[in-house]
Amino acid sequence: MSQTSVKKQRSPDTAAELDVELRKVFKVFNGETAVRGIDLSVRRGEFFSILGPSGCGKTTTLRLVAGFDLPSAGEVLIQGQSMNQVPPHRRPVNTVFQSYALFNHLSVVENIAFGLRLKKLKAAEVDERVKQALKQVKMEAYANRFPAQLSGGQQQRVALARALVNRPAVLLLDEPLGALDFKLRKEMQVELSNLHQDLGLTFIMVTHDQEEALSLSDRIAVMRSGKIEQIGTPTEIYERPRTPFVADFIGDTNLFRGHLEAADASTLKITTSTGLKIVVQPKSPRDTASNTKDIVVSVRPEKIRLSLSPPDSRINCFEGHLKHVMYLGTHVHYVVELNSGDLLTVRLPNVTNKLPDANTAVYARWAATDCLALEE
Repeated sequence: MSQTSVKKQRSPDTAAELDVELRKVFKVFNGETAVRGIDLSVRRGEFFSILGPSGCGKTTTLRLVAGFDLPSAGEVLIQGQSMNQVPPHRRPVNTVFQSYALFNHLSVVENIAFGLRLKKLKAAEVDERVKQALKQVKMEAYANRFPAQLSGGQQQRVALARALVNRPAVLLLDEPLGALDFKLRKEMQVELSNLHQDLGLTFIMVTHDQEEALSLSDRIAVMRSGKIEQIGTPTEIYERPRTPFVADFIGDTNLFRGHLEAADASTLKITTSTGLKIVVQPKSPRDTASNTKDIVVSVRPEKIRLSLSPPDSRINCFEGHLKHVMYLGTHVHYVVELNSGDLLTVRLPNVTNKLPDANTAVYARWAATDCLALEE
């Protein structure tokens, strides 16, 4: 199986039916507010990720949808129906946990059938639905094994099958790949993406892994301190972050704090606190910071180019020297100390076997269209 998943991006459709809505939802625990008035809508069939650092409220948000926690204020709706008074087992959702939560004394088949038997379904229907769920996750050959006889990835598939067998409208994924090693995690990302496309179900995933969210999601909500900082497609979140926090949290970036010196219809001229003169050409009016006092310029490491001699254009071109050179196989990671004292992270494709020495004098430059001006 290919190690790379090509995620088919859905085009925004405001008229699409919604499977999950949160309206002005708050959650308070012992006087501490974990979720602060969030609004979000998840479209039917969408792969939606909630991303953020530890303690930002993302898992609490998922638990509010699942019904394990109830909102202190606001409303949770699933398929247009309010869920505020509906217990977890009566909601059309199922949750897959990072720990899998499999019963070690039960076989794979018995684990998957457990919830159906509690609902007292007929044996023939249980057998048919379990068989279908096993086929969906490609675990037919392991039906009679016990969890201890399975690899981590196989246990993950059983946990998915146990959720799918209940035919939920929405599948909730709480750090579903967090317990896997790096190689298996990559493989399972591909399988999870394929499974989502095959089933057409709505997936809502909580993760702190930026790459995972970018590669799997149709849209992402980035959370910070109980609030949503931004919702958008992976491309929007990465290429057009609206705040310095989002820019810094999603991937790597270089942030320069400064103030606006001049502006016209297409160009912003910013002077940083260390004296750098940076020119920004916003891609659209939406990308222009409105706060003219405090501005942060974001430049992604892969947008920066290095040269040993002065380039023709001196716009956004700064002198410095290499402080660190790190070989990463396909790429080389550089840390450049500019003459201003700023440290610049640069990532370039590895196109030569010869790496420059540290302390080599260099010129770092980037295009005015390859940086963003953000409000502080």
